[in-house]
Amino acid sequence: MHYGFATIYWRDMIRFVRFKTLLVSSLLQPALWLAFFGIAMSSSFDKLITGIPVPPGVHVIGYLTFMGAGIIAMTTLFTSLFGGIVILFDKNWGLMREILASPMNRNHIIFGIGLSGVTKSFIQAIIIMTFGILIGAAFFEGFTTWQVVLGIIGVLAFVGMFALGFLFLSAAIAISMESPEGLQGVITLLTMPIFFASNALYPTDSFPEVLKILSIYNPMTLLITGIRYFAIGPDFMALGMHYQYTWSDILTAYAGLMAFAILTFGLAVWRFRKAVVT
Repeated sequence: MHYGFATIYWRDMIRFVRFKTLLVSSLLQPALWLAFFGIAMSSSFDKLITGIPVPPGVHVIGYLTFMGAGIIAMTTLFTSLFGGIVILFDKNWGLMREILASPMNRNHIIFGIGLSGVTKSFIQAIIIMTFGILIGAAFFEGFTTWQVVLGIIGVLAFVGMFALGFLFLSAAIAISMESPEGLQGVITLLTMPIFFASNALYPTDSFPEVLKILSIYNPMTLLITGIRYFAIGPDFMALGMHYQYTWSDILTAYAGLMAFAILTFGLAVWRFRKAVVT
């Protein structure tokens, strides 16, 4: 039982490491986003909020730190949604037919792909946080060593649950598609509203009421809430807005991501049981 699950996982990780272009681009792209977009925009936004009164004792962070959490979330979203393309390639090359015909439980395919995608997301998140600190992002600023360790664990816990949810969704879509172009079209259609209807790059308080409600329940907003809590702190100001998070907020956000992952896992299981690969 464990062997089939592990085989799918190691096969995908070996492929990830061996394709050097894919490996380098997936690791460098988020760092470049943070370097070029983050540094360029931070100078503009930081000037705009100069002079805004700050409540006593509240920590003020720059835009680079604020959007750094959004870049981690954005990278996790893209990596997870494109994770299912492995399944589509296996279908087109005839490998999926052999896997489905084997005694392996079909759920193991979903779990194997999910775990490999989570591993990739962990690597990318750690690289972004490290690179962000090097270029001036105030991640874990003022934290004790023990708080940094807990903060990293907390960030990865949120990243992992979010990645699982969208990897399961991607697997469900991929097993239902016939062409990479169709899968890419669906993924592109999903990423834009999920990314821009979140607080990844800007506060959502000024959104129209409908978009504000969508943003609150957006899995990406839930992820970013967790990342900012664990990497920045529970009480800070950014872009003139005062952010305060409680443990109740964090537990609710994580529960929302867990519910999303359970829902998409059920969808993936249903699609794999119905799948017929010729």
